[in-house]
Amino acid sequence: MDLPSFIWLWKIAAWSMGLAIVAYLVQAATGVSMVAARSQGGQRLWVRPLHFWSGAAMSLLVLLLLAIGIVGTLGHYGSLGHSTHLPIGIGVVELVLISAWSAVQISPDRPWARPLHIGVNALLCVAFVFVSLTGWEVVQKYL
Repeated sequence: MDLPSFIWLWKIAAWSMGLAIVAYLVQAATGVSMVAARSQGGQRLWVRPLHFWSGAAMSLLVLLLLAIGIVGTLGHYGSLGHSTHLPIGIGVVELVLISAWSAVQISPDRPWARPLHIGVNALLCVAFVFVSLTGWEVVQKYL
């Protein structure tokens, strides 16, 4: 494809990744707060909605990053699969979607959902580290 410079696209990706990491950190803090509150028998009313909305924001940002990666790579190279960033990025997308799905499954009727949600989010922490490192390598190729 003969497209103009993708620097604007990479700026959007950099901001999106930064905000996704911030959202993940908010998720971690509010998640730990909810676990602590459950063990003490109380709950702050604002924590659960903040956890929910920051999770929704993180999910949307990760999907935006997927779209940017696909468009940018196809526009620059004409095909996908030029680095390990693609499979790791797809893994992050899958983990985020599993996390979001398991979050809405959490209820007293489904005792398996909460440990699944927490476990997937622990894996997501590691995946975010790897996708950030491989993403940095990809950005260096474009600049």
